[in-house]
Amino acid sequence: MLPKLSVITIVYNNVKDIERTMLSILNQTYSNIEYIVIDGASSDGTLEVINQYEHRIAKLISEKDKGIYDAMNKGLGLATGDYVLFMNSGDEIYELETVEKIFATTPNADIYYGETEMYDENWNSLGRRRHQAPEHFTWESFKYGMSISHQAIYIKRSLTEPYNLQYKYSADIDWIIKIAKKASSIVNTHLYVAKYLVGGMSKKKHRESLKERFQIFNHYYGLVSNIINHIVIAFNLAFYFLKHRRTND
Repeated sequence: MLPKLSVITIVYNNVKDIERTMLSILNQTYSNIEYIVIDGASSDGTLEVINQYEHRIAKLISEKDKGIYDAMNKGLGLATGDYVLFMNSGDEIYELETVEKIFATTPNADIYYGETEMYDENWNSLGRRRHQAPEHFTWESFKYGMSISHQAIYIKRSLTEPYNLQYKYSADIDWIIKIAKKASSIVNTHLYVAKYLVGGMSKKKHRESLKERFQIFNHYYGLVSNIINHIVIAFNLAFYFLKHRRTND
């Protein structure tokens, strides 16, 4: 029997992008998907767009929340699938056959992951993320940065727990590391699995997000190792921008 996948979309006042996200999920060739939408009481027409597809949505909540991770916890609490995937408003599952291809790679893995393509606000491709998905992912893989995007990781629901609401911008990093520590079977699908719209909350609150990430990495990797790792991150970042500046000149 095909494993059930719970796909959760969080949205608030994003009438421009919500339908594109929803259709990338609702039109999947994979048949066993439970679609959950958590709306933060949108007032810009978003809810009206969602309601056009209400008959195809398993569960819908529209109410005020205490932030994105509170909303994501609501979705997680409603999920009944064998696996969960967060595909928030503005992002897309890569292609309509993606879920089918992912579950065809290896049966019953704890985690499946893949690559992400970035898009700007006009939905022009910016290419692959700067952080390439690692060949072999473990809980230690994030020490040089978030190498797998949140939209590109399918997780067995039995391993999940609520997001830690003490983090406002980077709770997804803490959540994934915590789950990866418990996972025994992690599969690299070697596929592009998600399209990501740049400019989310962590980008808008970049400094606060970086502070939280440093705090999270301290917790899991230790202060001294974290400082050394951040020196490596800074070097890699400088090399990346220097390389791309030369390419563009």
